[in-house]
Amino acid sequence: MSDLRERLARKPILLVPGVFDALGAALAEAAGFEALYLSGASLAYTRLGLPDLGFLGASELAEAVARIRERVDRPLIVDADTGFGNALNVQRTVRLLEGAGAAAIQIEDQASPKRCGHLRGKVLISKAEMVGKIKAALDARRDARTLLVARTDAIAVEGLAAALERATAYAEAGADLLFVEAPRDREELAAVPRALAGCPPLLANMVEGGRTPLLSAAELEGLGYALVVFPGALVRALACTARAFFASLKEHGTTTPFRDRMLDFDGLNALLGTEALLERAARYDPEEERR
Repeated sequence: MSDLRERLARKPILLVPGVFDALGAALAEAAGFEALYLSGASLAYTRLGLPDLGFLGASELAEAVARIRERVDRPLIVDADTGFGNALNVQRTVRLLEGAGAAAIQIEDQASPKRCGHLRGKVLISKAEMVGKIKAALDARRDARTLLVARTDAIAVEGLAAALERATAYAEAGADLLFVEAPRDREELAAVPRALAGCPPLLANMVEGGRTPLLSAAELEGLGYALVVFPGALVRALACTARAFFASLKEHGTTTPFRDRMLDFDGLNALLGTEALLERAARYDPEEERR
């Protein structure tokens, strides 16, 4: 696994897709992405069929991290919501996720239960409490290469100036990356890196249909961001495709009209590396060769 801190110090901007399971992670790795982002929202959407309203727990998240890291070797940035409680809960969360294979762990300054950063009605904890959580997280990590991402949701609640003040405090507390969630227009997107020059690297979050305008990685690099995540894009694409697939199957009673938009049996097994696994099994069990 490459060193995420070292990569963030170099250009171009690090473009990171959101994933929620091992299959998506393997596909993203095969496409050449250097790092992956485990989206808490996408995990809630796919595992629970529920919106991003704080339903997931630390153990469920850690299990997802472990399954992804079992399959791929790319650095994994993990959305840990609020850290699942107070500073002591944050420490347990950091130990769980780092032990499962997270390369970076993101915590935010919302009160529990949190909600998606692009939904209305967010409530914040105090700046002082979040600073304490950041310090607790840093004390809990076992490896200094594990990065801590500090996210503030203050723009929607207290305004841009307060969000920048919080981000500065989080940098002073030792956060390795800063994430100012949901700038409302291009001007606010540009204002964040201007105001936080000299601070740790900045993460931009692109949400299709969210409160922030959708910019390309190159545009965000030009503004001063070091990393951009598209956390929910995969699940939105899959949901759109799945809805069309089910409508087609219901209408036609067969998958034939959809075949050009599907992998067949052999295609999926080629993607998964089934033959290589069977050959490996045969090396350990002669009976496999005769099956």
